[in-house]
Amino acid sequence: MFRIRDSDIDDAINHSLLYGDMNRVWDISQKGQKITGSVDPDLVQREKDRAVRAQLNSANGDTVEIHDQFYRDHKLLLFLFQAMAVMPIMRSQPGRITFSWTSSATIYAVCFYIVATVIVVIVGYERIQILQTTRKFDDYIYAIIFVIFLVPHFWIPFVGWGVAKHVAVYKSMWGTFQLRFYRVTGENLQFPRLKVLIVIISVGCLLVAVCFLLSLCALMEGFALWHTSAYYHIVTMINMNCALWYINSRAIKEASTALSRCFRRDVKIECTSSMISTYRFLWLNLSELLQSLGNAYARTYSTYCLFMFVNITIAIYGALSEILDHGFAFSFKEFGLIVDATYCSILLFIFADCSHNATMLVAQGVQDTLLEINLLQVDQPTHREIDLFIQAIEMNPAVVSLKGYANVNRELLTSSITTIAIYLIVLLQFKISLIQQQAFAAAQAQHPQHLQPLQPLQPA
Repeated sequence: MFRIRDSDIDDAINHSLLYGDMNRVWDISQKGQKITGSVDPDLVQREKDRAVRAQLNSANGDTVEIHDQFYRDHKLLLFLFQAMAVMPIMRSQPGRITFSWTSSATIYAVCFYIVATVIVVIVGYERIQILQTTRKFDDYIYAIIFVIFLVPHFWIPFVGWGVAKHVAVYKSMWGTFQLRFYRVTGENLQFPRLKVLIVIISVGCLLVAVCFLLSLCALMEGFALWHTSAYYHIVTMINMNCALWYINSRAIKEASTALSRCFRRDVKIECTSSMISTYRFLWLNLSELLQSLGNAYARTYSTYCLFMFVNITIAIYGALSEILDHGFAFSFKEFGLIVDATYCSILLFIFADCSHNATMLVAQGVQDTLLEINLLQVDQPTHREIDLFIQAIEMNPAVVSLKGYANVNRELLTSSITTIAIYLIVLLQFKISLIQQQAFAAAQAQHPQHLQPLQPLQPA
């Protein structure tokens, strides 16, 4: 997809003959001619407001800052990712989010990561020691899961700092889009209740991580309190990554709804080729924003999905193995494995489902309005612009792609369930065969004379 530039929006506005129409209206007013009854005052004011908005430029950071409501709403989320040293991007100038390896945020992230790595390595070594010394199956599964939960820490430089530059560009694109939205529609893009929702989600993610780890410390033997220090930022980061994707998807959804509503309103007022052309470029900008979301976070959420797949598979396998060995006893450890599988499944579902809901609305509202226009009542240039808009929607499908590795939608859930089920069937076959071998060995030890292997027939 090509990048939508300010010049594209400017050309679309200029092609509407806005300035020529305004000059004509102003000339009539300056000459003292009566315009009552010949020119609608509301239309005159509408054209004046549009002329003023046409002067705005997204290259001006101060202007972008005024209209960048999305940054103001989700600033807390960005601060938490900075505090956890996951995404060291910062608002270095008005209207622009940047990343630099020499910035204060990056230096803090490196220092925090070094200290956290020391703690993670020490705790990880003890968890591996438990893994090597334990003989009970349920303890072994839990040891594996706790070692796996340490792995995301070592991904941070690759999936966090390595994509910070792309994330900064994506975040800055939001400010540019909101200014363009205002220039075209005359309204500031709003995100109802988003700021309050982010505060609730952020606090919830922190509390869930703390409560989860403290409960494990209290209920699990061998999980010391100081071991939890290695997991706080990891579990919180896992929760916050899901929250971040949800917030971005929700913002895309709100922007799509607002764009569709404004487009339907303006089509009813004036269905002209110039107006449809400006909305076409604005919609392409929104589609570009959606694609940039997947490209910017491709590494982050590709590894995120892999982590969820592995956790779900091991947790379900451990729970089913315990049931095969001991029946439906529902001990704490079995319950913990079920909770772990459920927890990862919920995060994976939210990740895929919110993307599906967002992409469903990107083209639907605008496309419905275009198809409702009576082509017999519009001129040829407008007819051509409608065709171009419909073609643009068809050629730029609303799909979030992680740089081609996977499309984030509900199909990702079904494919994940299929993959997990296949691995579970293979693992359970090995488990059942081991149980049968153990049962045969026990029976042979009790009655060796009845379970002698068959002797081969002697030739006559």
